[in-house]
Amino acid sequence: MSEKETKPWYKKWWAMTIFVLVAIGALGNLAGGGSEPDVEAAAPTTIVADEVSTTVAPEVPATTVATEPTTTVAPTTTEPAAQFTRSEENAIKSAEQYLDFTAFSRSGLIDQLEYEGFTTSEATMAVDYLGVDWNEQASKSAEQYLDFTAFSRSGLIDQLEYEGFTTEQATYGVDQTGL
Repeated sequence: MSEKETKPWYKKWWAMTIFVLVAIGALGNLAGGGSEPDVEAAAPTTIVADEVSTTVAPEVPATTVATEPTTTVAPTTTEPAAQFTRSEENAIKSAEQYLDFTAFSRSGLIDQLEYEGFTTSEATMAVDYLGVDWNEQASKSAEQYLDFTAFSRSGLIDQLEYEGFTTEQATYGVDQTGL
């Protein structure tokens, strides 16, 4: 009976309140001229540079122009325009933003993107495209839980599995905390 009475921490009213406040702050930062518009503004310049390097190859060495964007801008900001639909590009950007905000399991991030209105195929493509280290995400998630509340080793592994991490990923994540 005690298992049914105990809710995961993130389903409690205070956790949801904190999440909503942080989300509002993050959205306000994006709307108010935070650092994200600078990244988005750099993407068209990078795309134009790639187009110029392909059309003016004899005058501008392609290796010089092609290597600059990959060292200054994440590859995901240059490639989506060339090979993905607008919706897929947005799914990739949204997935990146979620991962910048907090840790996710693969299935959890796909579910979140679907909740935002992306199709299952768009969400899956975006998550797989990013090449995320899910062990690292499990480790970050475990640390976030321990920063917020106390857990036993097995309880934290169970919580990470509940979020969608595999047993191996959850165990790895908890091992990294020293618990």
